[in-house]
Amino acid sequence: MVIIGYLTFPPESANEMGKRLLQQPPLPSYITLKGHYVSSKAKEGIRSVSIYEFDQSKFPEAFQFVTTRFTRYYGVPGFTYSVQPWHEASEALKTLGMG
Repeated sequence: MVIIGYLTFPPESANEMGKRLLQQPPLPSYITLKGHYVSSKAKEGIRSVSIYEFDQSKFPEAFQFVTTRFTRYYGVPGFTYSVQPWHEASEALKTLGMG
């Protein structure tokens, strides 16, 4: 299972975002991070995607950790984010009684 985190911010907030990123606590051992992948687009600002991978049994703890990680950017001008859990197809099929 993964949680995909998206965030955006204007270029003027890049220094503050970088400072806060460097202050983030280490990940727990049950989460593997892929990213932060960063892109920028005129009029949309800077965008980042991060993929947090973990065992489905750890979902409550992982979701809380990742959500808290993103709230540490609150107060940075122009910052927005979303956190979305994604299941592997095999896990989703199990919920339908097909796995």
